[in-house]
Amino acid sequence: MKELRLKHWLLTFIKYASLVIGSLISIVPVVVCVITAFKTEAEYASTNVMTLPQSWTYFTNFTEAWKQANMGLAFRNSFIIMVFVLIGSVLTGSMLAYILSRFKFPGNGLIRNLFLIATLLPGIAMQVSVYQTMYQLHLINSLPGYIVLMMGTDVISIYIFIQFFENIPNSLDESAIMDGCTYFGVFFRILLPLLKPAVVTVMILKGVSTYNEYYMANLYLQDKNRLVTVATSLYKFTGPLGNQYNYICAGVIITLIPALIIFICCQKQIYSGLTQGAVKG
Repeated sequence: MKELRLKHWLLTFIKYASLVIGSLISIVPVVVCVITAFKTEAEYASTNVMTLPQSWTYFTNFTEAWKQANMGLAFRNSFIIMVFVLIGSVLTGSMLAYILSRFKFPGNGLIRNLFLIATLLPGIAMQVSVYQTMYQLHLINSLPGYIVLMMGTDVISIYIFIQFFENIPNSLDESAIMDGCTYFGVFFRILLPLLKPAVVTVMILKGVSTYNEYYMANLYLQDKNRLVTVATSLYKFTGPLGNQYNYICAGVIITLIPALIIFICCQKQIYSGLTQGAVKG
């Protein structure tokens, strides 16, 4: 009995210790960012990162970050990009999943396997061919071109939708078709409303990746004065002579506020969508 109790106590200690360590690893960078955002340039240069600022009402860093990084334009561009990318990704992924799950045709399995193989290829390895294609189509340094690029086939979204379609009985489709409904009508009027949990899951995953995406935004949106996004705007404070981390941290906090507001307002739908998207199939 003593050995069992000791083992149980040890496992409990390891479990909670790992949770505490993981929480500290996640929280410490955010705390450092908040502390740095309220420091003056002199304070940042003369103190360590964990030293508290002299004044928590020093908002000059936030106003300067907003102005110098042109964050108003960055938020507008990011909002436009996210709206079109989310709509396009949901429609494209759900339609492809509808075809692959409901229609049996030669090559169906091959297409699924090719999508699976595509997930194993690193995106950076295909950037040469993607850049050449974008250049030939004159879509570089263009907001619509970047939207089309980000709206491209999202394999994870397709498999999420396929899992949900496989749990919806085919009898719904057959009944609607017998009543004279077309395939488009079956999809938009009957099946798509039933995919709400999957849509929420896909929008969360795609929205977060699009909002935080830097590499392709920096590569394809080369006009940093006109086509700046939230992810690329903060790099205005970096340079060969050093980085202005007090402005960068203030800008990071500004970019976190919209995501935090959305999470607080929609956390019930977010948790519901993620959990249902994880267990379906």
